[in-house]
Amino acid sequence: MPSSAHTTSRPDGRITRGKTAPNRLRRVDAFVQAYAPLLLSRRDGEYARAMVVDLGYGENPGTTLEWADRLRRTRPNLPVLGVEIDPERVECALPFADDQTHFRLGGFNLPLAPGESARMVRAFNVLRQYEEHEVHAAYDSILAGILPGGLLVDGTSDPTGRTWTASLIRRPEHHLDGVPWRQEALVLGTNFRGGLEPESFQTRLPKSFIHRMGGGDPVGVFIGDWLAACRDTRSCEVWGPRSWFVAAAGALSARGHDVVLRQRWLRHGWLVWRTHGLSSAQVA
Repeated sequence: MPSSAHTTSRPDGRITRGKTAPNRLRRVDAFVQAYAPLLLSRRDGEYARAMVVDLGYGENPGTTLEWADRLRRTRPNLPVLGVEIDPERVECALPFADDQTHFRLGGFNLPLAPGESARMVRAFNVLRQYEEHEVHAAYDSILAGILPGGLLVDGTSDPTGRTWTASLIRRPEHHLDGVPWRQEALVLGTNFRGGLEPESFQTRLPKSFIHRMGGGDPVGVFIGDWLAACRDTRSCEVWGPRSWFVAAAGALSARGHDVVLRQRWLRHGWLVWRTHGLSSAQVA
C-alpha cells in the first residue's frame, strides 16, 4: 500500500485552518478504543487489511502519528491513513510514513487504492466549517469508503481537547431499509480541568446537531434535559466534578434517555447517549 498521495478523483472538501495542539485528541482516541475494540480488532474478510483513517489532520501529521502510536500498543499491524486536502501538508507528512502509516491527498471521497477499505474514519474539527446541508453529502461520501459495520467519528473540540463532542455514525452491516448510515450515539467528553461547565458543550456540538436545538428535535430535548439534570444534581459538585458528572448522567437516565451508565466511562468524562439509529434525514 503506497504511502504517497493517491486519489482517483478530485478531493472533495475545503482546506481547514489545520491548527491542532499536541495531544489534543488524546481523550478522543482513548474513548474510541474503549467504545469499539472489536471493530478495531476485526480481521474477517475485507477487515483483514482495513485501515483506520484520520481525515483532515491539519498543518502537521501529529494527530495521525499519535493515533497510530496509541492503536499499535495493542494492535501492532493496524494500517493507519492520514488524509489531507492540502498538497503541501501531504508533502510535509510523507517523511513520517512507513509500511503501516500512510499519508495521501484526499477529501471526503477517501483516497483508497484498489483493494483497500476503511474500518473507521475519524474526522475531528473538519465539518464544523461547512453548512448544515453540506454535512449530509459529506457523510454519504465518507461512508461509501467504510466497510459495512464500520464507523465514522465526526467530532469537534476546544483548542486543548478539554471539551469535545462526537457523532458516531455507523454503516449498517445490511441495508435492510435502504438507509446508508445511522447515527448510533452522541458523545459529550470532558477532562474536568476547570470543573464541569455544561453550557460549554452546546457550542461544541457537531455541525449535524448544532442547529437542531429547537422545535422538539431529539438532540434539543436531550441537551435541554441534560442541562436540567446538571442543575438538579449540582449539590454533588461538592464531591468534585466527576461525581457531579456521574450524578447528572443518572438523573438524565431517569428522565428516559438511553445513556451509558458505565461508571468507568463516566468517571473518564464520557457521556454516551445512544440515539437508537437516527436516520440520515433526522441528523443532517
